[in-house]
Amino acid sequence: MTCDICKKNEATVHLTQIIDSKMLKIDLCEVCSKSKGLQEANGFSLADLQVGLGAAEEITGNASTKCLVCGFTQADFKKTGRLGCSACWETFEQGLGGLLKAMHKSDRHVGKVPSKAAHTLVITERIKQLTGDLEQAIQSEKYENAAQLRDQIRELESQLKVTPVKST
Repeated sequence: MTCDICKKNEATVHLTQIIDSKMLKIDLCEVCSKSKGLQEANGFSLADLQVGLGAAEEITGNASTKCLVCGFTQADFKKTGRLGCSACWETFEQGLGGLLKAMHKSDRHVGKVPSKAAHTLVITERIKQLTGDLEQAIQSEKYENAAQLRDQIRELESQLKVTPVKST
């Protein structure tokens, strides 16, 4: 079995991690495992495994950046895979967007929505969008367009008020 990083040497270190019922395996040669700090007790980065080895190093271009609130550094993040406090998000903002996209396929948290509530969420978001369009139409004195938008909003609001009766 070859190393997952260099693709040249024989893998001698085999790591398996299970997160939320998903198994992640990585095979490393001795040289690559040492270069990633796997011989050190605290040098192992979960963030590196989750997004590809070395990705956590890209948080900022300056490795000496330190959070002014908690004193957390890029090295601390690399070791733990976590940030120290809410101010760290601003301190390390430059590289977190790309890291989050690699880890979660988005840099915006949308959370989980129960399937029954998904329809309501879509309608609510559409109402917000139409309301903004309505305000713009009124400000630019496009009253016919505003009336159409108002009617669309009322229709969507009536859909929200109608709740299906659950049969038992």
